[in-house]
Amino acid sequence: MKSLYLRICVTTVAVMIFSSFLAFILSNVYYQHKLKPVNDQKITRMAENIKHFYETYPKAEMEDYLNNIGELGYQIYVVGQDTPGKYYGGEFRQKDISRKVVQDVLQGNTYHGIANFASTAFITGFFDNSLVNTIGVAIQSDGSTYAMFVRPNVDVQLGELHMFLAVLVVLIIVISILFVIISTRYIVNPITKLTEATQLITQGTYHLQLNVKRRDEIGRLADHFSRMAKSIEQLEEMRQEFVSNVSHEIQSPLASIQGFSQTLQTQNVPEAQRMHYLSVIEGEARRMSQMSKQLLMMASLDKEENVLEKSTFDVADQLKQVLSMTEWSWREKDLVIEMNLPQVYIHADQKLIHQVWTNLITNSIKFTPIGGTISIKLKQNEQECHVDIRDTGAGISAEDLPRIFNRFYKADKARSRKEGETGSGLGLAITHKIITMHGGHIDVISQPSEGTVFQIRLPLD
Repeated sequence: MKSLYLRICVTTVAVMIFSSFLAFILSNVYYQHKLKPVNDQKITRMAENIKHFYETYPKAEMEDYLNNIGELGYQIYVVGQDTPGKYYGGEFRQKDISRKVVQDVLQGNTYHGIANFASTAFITGFFDNSLVNTIGVAIQSDGSTYAMFVRPNVDVQLGELHMFLAVLVVLIIVISILFVIISTRYIVNPITKLTEATQLITQGTYHLQLNVKRRDEIGRLADHFSRMAKSIEQLEEMRQEFVSNVSHEIQSPLASIQGFSQTLQTQNVPEAQRMHYLSVIEGEARRMSQMSKQLLMMASLDKEENVLEKSTFDVADQLKQVLSMTEWSWREKDLVIEMNLPQVYIHADQKLIHQVWTNLITNSIKFTPIGGTISIKLKQNEQECHVDIRDTGAGISAEDLPRIFNRFYKADKARSRKEGETGSGLGLAITHKIITMHGGHIDVISQPSEGTVFQIRLPLD
């Protein structure tokens, strides 16, 4: 049964059949334990009333009287001590009854055959047209005693109701199955669309439109699936662009290193030019080394191989170390550094947090124009350490802002190429990952031409 549609249909029909079977069994049990004694008492009263009326008016012919009672919807069997039995109102399907029972009734005892009728799993005693399933009382006629056995004639009293209930049950079953088939198609159809969409994604097609407008769990699943496909599409585009950029970035320094190395092998290179070539080779090698470190760190953080090695340290001292390390860069651009760094101690991985400040401050220096300002403020509350890093740089567009923490993503690519920036698009992704691993969060506020503010919140412990 490979089809989900067929599986749901068959399962639903099976549940309907099983439920009907179980309901019949339970209703039979209810009749046997609750209704059967009540039914026995009710028919006993009917038999006593038949007997009482005849014995009160003995001039009536028993034959005519019992025939009339039978036509009103009762089955009656009358038998005497030495006379053969006779049926009124229709014969019984099963006519066997012990002579001992007859003798007991003739002696004036009431026979409760309905209450004592054997219980069965599938047939309620109310519908069993058997002579033993009756009420027996003694009746006097012309000085003789007879045993009279009475039960309702179900075919006469409930014949039309039987047909009505039979038609009703058949219609309920047929209509239920039809609606199950139709409704199951409605339920399964979005899942079929999701299956087809999944196959398209495996083939590399990410631009999908499911057009599922339901508001239930399947509708939410389809909506989340569409968002996932869009995210995968964006990630795939960024990955391809990243591979292209990294290939270009690697190819460029390799070509430079190869070219200058071949030039240095000649004998007619002046000393000053030779030193310049060597410095270029060193710079290109440093670029490749930095890129490989970032790739390795991102891979390590993704696999969670890097277990946090926490210790207690002063965030202010760490920020000052990063500013000291990058001093040549911000002094070269004549940047103003504003600091408000009181002592704040946190318990975290010192190396990874140092990488966070390095990435953020380096970015601020990179994108702040000559003569600009970088402001770093540090404070704490009872639970968190707050660090705000503000610059007066070019800012980030509203379009790029939601995606700056995505790996491989590089905002304002045209400007980066123009200015010769060689970022891989991993710095902010690494920063976000490290802060998240520490249970903190990072927010960014920025507008083009108005600078950028990174707001970092880290737990103290």
